This record gives sequence, C-alpha cells and structure tokens, in this order.
Amino acid sequence: MLEAAMGSFPTDSHIALERIVSLEIASILVLVALFVIATFVSVHMGALALMATFLFGTFVLGEDVDTLLSGFPADLFLILVGVTYLFALAKDNGTVDWLVHILVKAVGGRIALIPWVFFVVTAILSGFGSVVPAAIAIIAPMGMGFSRRYGIRPLLMGLMVINGATAGGFSPLSIFGTITNQVVERNDLPGSPVLLFLASFVFNFILGLVCFFLFGGRELLGKRDRGHGLEDKDGVSDDEPVGGAPTASYHDPERRAARRSVQTTMVKDTDDDVQVTSLDRNRVVTLIGLIVLAVMVVPPLNQDVGFTAISIAVVISFFSPRVSKGAVSKIAWPTVLLICGIVTYVELMERLGTIDWLGNQVAGMGAPLFAALIICFIGAVVSAFASTTGILGALIPLAVPFLLTGSVGEIGLIIALAISSSVVDSSPFSTSGALVVANSPEDQRDKVFKQLMVWGFSMVVIAPIVTWLIFVVPGWG
Repeated sequence: MLEAAMGSFPTDSHIALERIVSLEIASILVLVALFVIATFVSVHMGALALMATFLFGTFVLGEDVDTLLSGFPADLFLILVGVTYLFALAKDNGTVDWLVHILVKAVGGRIALIPWVFFVVTAILSGFGSVVPAAIAIIAPMGMGFSRRYGIRPLLMGLMVINGATAGGFSPLSIFGTITNQVVERNDLPGSPVLLFLASFVFNFILGLVCFFLFGGRELLGKRDRGHGLEDKDGVSDDEPVGGAPTASYHDPERRAARRSVQTTMVKDTDDDVQVTSLDRNRVVTLIGLIVLAVMVVPPLNQDVGFTAISIAVVISFFSPRVSKGAVSKIAWPTVLLICGIVTYVELMERLGTIDWLGNQVAGMGAPLFAALIICFIGAVVSAFASTTGILGALIPLAVPFLLTGSVGEIGLIIALAISSSVVDSSPFSTSGALVVANSPEDQRDKVFKQLMVWGFSMVVIAPIVTWLIFVVPGWG
C-alpha cells in the first residue's frame, strides 16, 4: 500500500533522473543552435561553441575552468596549426604552383585531362594534411583561370576541385581522417584508417567521373592546346599567365556574401599572377619536407603529425626567412577555432552523459539498419549547411554508443557517415561550395551558385542511401 502510494509521487531518484535527461536534451539543443546560428548569422561557430562550453559548463553544470579546458583537443590543435603552417609555406614559395604546372605540362595539352589535374593536385594537398577548405582556397582560383582559358565549364572545374579535396581528405595525415580515426581509437572501436581513405578516394573518383560526363567533359575530349602559348576553345591565343585568377573583384558584394559562410579558411585578398615553372632551393627543400612528413607519421616511425609538421615548417623557414614571414598569419586559424571549439563542447556533452544517452536512444529504435541510415542523413543534411570538420567532430562521437551495441558493422557505418558528411560539401552553403562560388567568374557566379545548389542537395539525398547500401547493409566491420 505504502509502495503504491509512493509510486504516485516523484522520489528523489525520479527527480534526479528527470534532471539528468533534461540537461542532456538541453545540451543537444545548444549544439543544434550552434549550427543554426552560425549558418544564418555571421558569427563563428567555434567561438559560439567555446562560449556555450563556458556558460553551460559554469552556470548549469558548475564546472571549474580546469574541467572545462580538459576537453580542449590539444592534439588536434597541433595538427591543424602544423599542417596549415607547412602548406602556407608551400604556397608562398611556389611549390604548389610548380606542382600544378608540372602536372598540366604532363598531360600534353589534352584539354579533357586538365580538370583531372586539378582533382589530383587538390587530392595531394588534402591527402598530405592540408585542411580541405584550405586546399580548395589555394587551388580554386587557379582552376577557374584554366576553365576560362580553355572553355571548361566553371561548374565542372569547381566540382573536380571539391571532389579531389574530399578524395584525399580522409588520408591518415588529413584533418578529416585524423578526427575520424581519433574518435574510433578513443572509444576502442574497430577501425581501418587505410580502408576509410581508400573508400572515400574511390567514391569521390567515381563521383568525379559522373561530374565529368554530366557537365561538359565529353565536349573536351579530343581537344588539345597545340600552340606555343595558351589558347582558348576557339584557338585564339591567350597570354594570360598560368594560374590566373578570376576577374571578379575581391571587394565585389556577391563575393563578400559568399565569404560570409566560409568559417574554416581565409580567401586570399590578392591574387598572385606569377607563373612558376621551375624548382629552386626553397621548393626542393619543401618537397623533401613533404616526403619526410609522409614517412615519419606512418608505421614503423609513427611520429606525431602536428609536431612533425611544425618541425619541418620551421626548417623550411630557415632556408627562406623572407618568404616565410607571412606564413604564420596564413595558418587556418578559423579552422583551428572551429574544430577546437566544437570538440571542446562535445567533450562537455560526453562528461554530462549526453553522448551515451543519445546513442542509446538511437540504438533502441529497434531497427539498427534504419537507425544507421538516419545517422547518415543527419550528417549529410547538417554538413550541407555547415562545416564538415565541425560535423565530424560532433556527429561521430554521438554515434559511438550506437556503434558499441554491435547492431551494425562499425567500420562500414563510420565510412558511410564520413562520406555522407563530406561529399555534400559541394553545396554553396557549405565551406567548399562557397569557396568555388566566390572564385567563379563574375558573369557566371549566379549560375554556378544555382547549379551547385541543385548538385549539392541531390548529394544530400543520394550519398547517404548509396553509402548505406554499399558499406552498412553488407555489414562491413
């Protein structure tokens, strides 16, 4: 009787449980609010996340500053600073431009292969550790200059640059790959960094083929530049230097509007029209440094990517102190702030128990395969409007409790989620898509924006379903 009577009133344990659940829901709503506010208001998502960590952690959870900072990802901070510093040097001393020149020369004037040159160059940059948006910011202006000169559709060139960056983006050296692999390692999940990289590369290569034949690649087949100089599609000589920038002014209002959504990199204020066709001492040292980085961070050496990249960058700076003066200012500080802010807040959610609670809710849906598809759709939809780096830092940890149930193959779902969250970067509302729009020729910018919107949101629907069918349903992992 007494037990029945007590059952009608909330006990202390019931109140505590309701309080915990309400805090978990509140922390999720705050995370959603971060993405929504940063998407529609010109406020940096990383700064918002750090503010949310401070306010929610201090005034709601009662944590002290040391506890709040315990979630700060010092390892990711070092990687981001190190690799973007190294590639800022590589860009400033002409190594990247020389690589583009060599690859364009290697295709022997075959116009149809030029978009693939930019696919490969961007994949190399992101594969060696350059942040995907930073690689696109470096290569897109050059790519658009080539597209104008050779009559290649800007949409095709832009998508090849984006797909190339994403193809290399999940290498063990890259930021995307590092974030994903660290989440897997920290939660004792089975993982395969090499398989993740290869699956993403092959998927984006096939996507590149689709883009090539859908958006004008067939028109380029058989065309060659046979002159001593550069020629446009009508065979008229064009003396514009290789790597020329689009004609749109940096101060153009539409370009500024496109820049508002870019939260992970900085677009150059000025464009360098100098053609780089040869190697000098600084470029040779930089190329050697990139090779050393690739060797040092893989087995059997397994050195830290961040410390190794910073060390190599410092050595390069000794050889070219004049060129390296401005490299530190070109470190992708917006990316550092974004990832460190998001991960710090997600760590707060993990201490609160939100991660486990949400994962258990997904796992309790009773249909594991359907739940896995929903997770992939969430990643695709949010990433289409925001930053993939932020999504990977937030969504993969949220999926960990569901993965730990063993209901689906862990490796397969991680690969599907990674690809679904990254191939939608072609949306003009995402960082990569916004960079392509910002660097498109002024007279075609509106058209490119609309075309990228159609393509990007078709990926939101197609990519989760295709990756789910390929990687999750067969039970990889």
